[in-house]
Amino acid sequence: MATKRDYYEVLGVPRNATQEEIKKAYRRLAMQYHPDRNPGDKEAEEKFKEAAEAYEVLSDPEKRRRYDQFGHAGMQGTDFREYTDINDIFNAFRDIFSGTGFGGSIFDDFFGGSTSTRSRRTSTSQRGSDLRVKIKLTLEEIATGVSKKIKIKRFKKCSSCGGTGAESGSGHRTCPVCNGTGEIRQVSRSVFGQFVNITTCNNCGGEGKVISNPCKICGGEGRVQEEATVTVDIPAGVSTGNYLTLRGEGNAGRRGGPSGDLIVVVEELPHELFQRQGDDIVFELNLSIPEAVLGGEVEVPTLTGKAKLKLEPGLSPGKILRMKGKGLPNINTKKQGDQLIVVNIYVPQKISPQERELMQTLMNSPNFKPKERTKKSKNIFEHFKDIWN
Repeated sequence: MATKRDYYEVLGVPRNATQEEIKKAYRRLAMQYHPDRNPGDKEAEEKFKEAAEAYEVLSDPEKRRRYDQFGHAGMQGTDFREYTDINDIFNAFRDIFSGTGFGGSIFDDFFGGSTSTRSRRTSTSQRGSDLRVKIKLTLEEIATGVSKKIKIKRFKKCSSCGGTGAESGSGHRTCPVCNGTGEIRQVSRSVFGQFVNITTCNNCGGEGKVISNPCKICGGEGRVQEEATVTVDIPAGVSTGNYLTLRGEGNAGRRGGPSGDLIVVVEELPHELFQRQGDDIVFELNLSIPEAVLGGEVEVPTLTGKAKLKLEPGLSPGKILRMKGKGLPNINTKKQGDQLIVVNIYVPQKISPQERELMQTLMNSPNFKPKERTKKSKNIFEHFKDIWN
């Protein structure tokens, strides 16, 4: 199964995008990949559906909050609409498609209906970029949640110019190329109607203004580099690939623009004793032959220390014992997983003459003779299949 793309990447919006910006981005993609404009193009159809799924999540405040905190893992258990037909998408999002053509969809704006005027920029600032870092966690930290301090290098607002990028008192002047709009427009016509191609002004970088006298400290950027320490609170139950978004902890924007986000991606470290299987953890327990035969009580390690485990008499190799609630919490439901104990029987390679004599006696005992010499082997994963299903 192909890995899903980041929903913000799908819509082409920053992580702090407003609902209006998300809606506009979705309308734009729906126009671009509409099947009527791309007949027979399966890739365009898939992108059309992909954009619909991204909009469904990001337009819902609660779904967006979960997605921002945990990524696609936070969407597990979410009931997405099943888009079997393109018209399903129009019906689902009729509120943003209404009054715009193509069967009540968005396309009047594109195919000769009303024209829209793009708002001019009101600020010379630009949002800073996001930063992405990995954080390595042990199973013990994942079991309880943990607060971590991480060091990052990022841009911060220049204190000399206050983030404006200009020397004190020099200010800005209107860009002579775009006349302050930050955009260059080119109009063309086709059989579909009039097209307006809008590109960013290269002279001012889309800001509409240029600096008269750049700051000597930041060179007109309005920001400088720093090394910062950020505290990250990791919730219990995360797994490799989950990520948390720290708003405003990324790079500062150019010339006073808002800061981007810091995206912290979780990487789970291998454990010397345990293996993880979802919310459960697996531990292999070596027992002596007498322990397996007689049973008793042993002490086993857990993620939070040690615990007593009662052994029933007559344990065989491969037997799986369950310690309820000794696993990991589910990140969404908070329900606690279990610790699964796989029984191994330790067979010594060397024994004393007295031990050999004792074993010979036991070997001749009818209770120690197997009832069947041959038996179809059972893959250990079949044991787990019974448990996890």
